Amino acid sequence: MNLNEIKQLIEVVNSSDLQEAIIEEGALKIILRRFVTGTVALTQPLPATPAAQPAAAQPTVSSGNAAGSDSSLQSSELLSGLIDICSPIVGTFYRSPSPDSDPFVAVNDTIHKGDILCIIEAMKLMNEIEAEVTGTVVEVLVENGQPVEYDQPLFRIKP
Repeated sequence: MNLNEIKQLIEVVNSSDLQEAIIEEGALKIILRRFVTGTVALTQPLPATPAAQPAAAQPTVSSGNAAGSDSSLQSSELLSGLIDICSPIVGTFYRSPSPDSDPFVAVNDTIHKGDILCIIEAMKLMNEIEAEVTGTVVEVLVENGQPVEYDQPLFRIKP
């Protein structure tokens, strides 16, 4: 892919409602992401050694949920028996329904399958993220208002 093709891709994203575009061609991967200010970022992953990559440039790696599965629950449990509840979408994480409300859940809260854990705002839509297991919240891994990626762990739950 040459520079002119990349510039054309940037123009397409700028002139559309797309928030993110991922283009893969052989070993080349380009991620175009629109930021709140309206700019588009161009990133290209570095060689495959994760330790050599700066944190901001690491590609998102999915846990490989089965096709047709609408699950944000990470398929593998940690050695300690904790389950990660992961983001099913890219967006902005909110712990409460409004800035002056209490958080949906806090550390040491008991949750039940179907309880609302948080909201993820994506493209001006508020998406309620529900618990897929019953258990106790051990850790909240994301700060309020922080952007999250697809399949990023949000909570650790002890079933």
